[in-house]
Amino acid sequence: MQPTVIDIHPHIISTDLARYPRAPLGGHQSDWSAERPVSYEQMLLDMAEAGVDKAAIVQASTCYGHDNSYVIDAVAAHPDKFTAVGSVDILADDAVAKIDEWMAKGLTGLRLFTTGSTMPGQATWFADPRTYKAWAHAEEIGLPVCMQMTQEGIDDLVTIINRFPKIKIVLDHLARPDLSGGKEFPNAARLFDLAQNPNIYFKLTVRALEALEKANASASDFFPLLVSKVGASQIAWGSNHPASPGGLKSLLDRARAALVDVSAEDQAWIFGGTAQQIYPALAEAPKAAVRHG
Repeated sequence: MQPTVIDIHPHIISTDLARYPRAPLGGHQSDWSAERPVSYEQMLLDMAEAGVDKAAIVQASTCYGHDNSYVIDAVAAHPDKFTAVGSVDILADDAVAKIDEWMAKGLTGLRLFTTGSTMPGQATWFADPRTYKAWAHAEEIGLPVCMQMTQEGIDDLVTIINRFPKIKIVLDHLARPDLSGGKEFPNAARLFDLAQNPNIYFKLTVRALEALEKANASASDFFPLLVSKVGASQIAWGSNHPASPGGLKSLLDRARAALVDVSAEDQAWIFGGTAQQIYPALAEAPKAAVRHG
C-alpha cells in the first residue's frame, strides 16, 4: 500500500461570482486566481490524477478575503477528502466570535495573510495587542494558525509564541527563507531556531524550491539539513496549486524529486503524517516521529 499523500496548501476558486463574490485582501484580485481558477470539483480530479488522497484547502485570501464560504462548502460536499483553513480579521472586535462561527461550519485551521502578491512587504499587525484575544482563543481550542509571512516577520512571531507558548503555528512556504550563503544556509538560521518549539510546523512548497534556485543552492544540501534541524514530523508538504503554475501532479513530482536524499520514513511524514498531526480531521495522527541528527 502506498503511503498517504496529503496536500496542505491548495487553493480553490469558484466561477460562480454571484454565490461567491470576490473580496480580495489588498483591494485587488491576484492574477493567478483570475487566470487559472480551480474549482473544488476540478481539485478532486487533479488530486486523483496526482495521487493525492486528501487536502487541507487554504482560503484564497487574494480572491475571497475573510469570506470562507467556498472552502466551507467544499468540505461540506466532500468531508472525506477536504478540510478547511480559513481567514478571519483578528484585529476586529468580533474576531473570537467569527472564529467560532466559521469553526461551527467546518473550519479546522486559521490563516493570517500578512504578505503576498497583492500585499507586498511584511505587515506587523498580527502582533498588535488587539489581536491577543484571538490568539488566546486559538491557543485554548487548539486551532492551528497558518502564517503567510517572510523571515522579516520572525521577531513579531516570536513575540506571539512567547506570549502564547502552546499556539500551533504553520509557516506557509517555510516563511519564504533566504537560502543564500552556502551549504549551511546561515541566512535561514532563525528559521531553524523556531523548530525548537514543537508546536511550530514548516510547510514545504514549491516556493522553497524557487528560493533554492534563486540562491543557486542544491536541494540535496538543503532538505536533509532541514530535516535534521527541524524533524520530519514538523514538516508538511503543500502544493500551492493553482497559485503556482504547472498543475498538481507536476508540483508533487517536483517536491518528491527535491526530497530524493531524504529517507522514505521521513518522506512519509512530510507527504502525509505531519498533515494528520496538524489537522486531525484528515486522519488519526500516527505515532510521533523521531528527529534525526
